[in-house]
Amino acid sequence: MGFSIALIVFSLLLMLLVLMHKGKGGGLSDMFGGGMQSSVGGSSVAERNLDRITIVVALLWVASIVVVGLLIKLDG
Repeated sequence: MGFSIALIVFSLLLMLLVLMHKGKGGGLSDMFGGGMQSSVGGSSVAERNLDRITIVVALLWVASIVVVGLLIKLDG
């Protein structure tokens, strides 16, 4: 039960973190003018930290999926 709740929390957090990223171009963001706002310089510290946090949450999300799958398999 606890891992199912963790999976829901990690899913919502991962969606929020992905939506916080800036558009890199080449996709729908260019179609609506989002590519015009991208800076020529490199990534800022905040963007790099957001990338790192997103990767950590994604790894925790995958781990919780594996644990929930194993728990379902062992119960059945």
